[in-house]
Amino acid sequence: MTAATRLAPLIGELLGGPLPFRLRAWDGSTAGPTGAPTVILHNRRALRRLLWQPGELGLADAYISGDLDLEGDLATGLVRIRRALDGRTAARPALRDWPRLLSAATRLGVLGPRPAPPAARAAVRGELHSRARDRAVISHHYDLSNEFYALLLGPAMAYSCGYWTDPADTLAEAQEAKFDLICRKLGLEPGMRLLDVGCGWGALAVHAARHHGVRVTAVTLSRRQHDFATGLAERAGVADRVDVRRQDYREIGDGAFDAISCVEMGEHVGDREYPAFAARLYALLRPEGRLLVQQMSRGGTAPGGGAFIEAYIAPDMHMRPVGATVGLLEDAGLEVRQVEALREHYARTIEAWHGRLEEHRGEFVELVGVAAFRLWRLYLVGSAQAFAQRRMGVDQILAVRPSADGAAALPATPAEWYR
Repeated sequence: MTAATRLAPLIGELLGGPLPFRLRAWDGSTAGPTGAPTVILHNRRALRRLLWQPGELGLADAYISGDLDLEGDLATGLVRIRRALDGRTAARPALRDWPRLLSAATRLGVLGPRPAPPAARAAVRGELHSRARDRAVISHHYDLSNEFYALLLGPAMAYSCGYWTDPADTLAEAQEAKFDLICRKLGLEPGMRLLDVGCGWGALAVHAARHHGVRVTAVTLSRRQHDFATGLAERAGVADRVDVRRQDYREIGDGAFDAISCVEMGEHVGDREYPAFAARLYALLRPEGRLLVQQMSRGGTAPGGGAFIEAYIAPDMHMRPVGATVGLLEDAGLEVRQVEALREHYARTIEAWHGRLEEHRGEFVELVGVAAFRLWRLYLVGSAQAFAQRRMGVDQILAVRPSADGAAALPATPAEWYR
């Protein structure tokens, strides 16, 4: 009996139905429906990884390490397999099933010591959301390489959802439109003070200083982001108006600011810590000052994140339904005035990043290696699908710190934001 014919009924049993893909094993044998996406097991180690780490993380380890592949376009294949699995309930082997499964594993020759995980896995320690651990988490993801992110993100160097006002827009134009929308929602005018919490590589801070004449305090925990943003402000001629700091948001003490932006940083704050974070933002704003939070969310029953994201991309990340975040901001004393969902915009933004990854494959591999390239392909494809399929969302939440008499000093309608 071939490896594929031994494996097919076992996998089908675990997946709660017939094999939803075609299987090609290391001995060249195949099984499963013709015309379905083909999963390739290059070696026995792929199965060994799944025995030691069942589920999403074991599959990710096997793909990143090159032990497992999906033939053809990864995005198309994953969508087809997911649709085939809709309505099924994966089975957890009962205790009585293990002798039979181990016997099959022995015949297939896949038993053995636990394979080492790919090197790109995060290794962070310490108390959850302590300042030292938060700094290490941010460094793991954002200090990878400025050259890598420049190649991935394009000239805007913005690692957040763009705003696509026209189907013909480029990625750079979508990011520029997002920067300007944020600035208009915040009502920025020359001479105002803007605090940009989690400033990334400095693109929004520089845009606000150049086009709206504000003075910006931009903070990040990433050393590489700090260095890049400082240089960007100098090259743009706004270094006198953009103060880039490598600083924790808990250490900012020079309010009150006229406006605060926080673009896709709130996900890193933590669940228990978010009320204190919201209170800190409130305290740093002057009365009638505005706050713009752009933040990823999840549905009430969708998990968000997951084992793969936790292990490889953003350890300690926490996402909640957007309504819960609105409630936390209002509990801190802020008045939420507008929420704009950008979910479809994020699917398109990530697809654009994925296109750049594939287009510049050779350069990416030279910069970070084959395993990291495969990691980012899996991450981008999976993330785009999560937004497209409404398992994740992203929203711009505009809030204000009202004055003592309740004044918010906002326009009567948002028409001017969308000119």
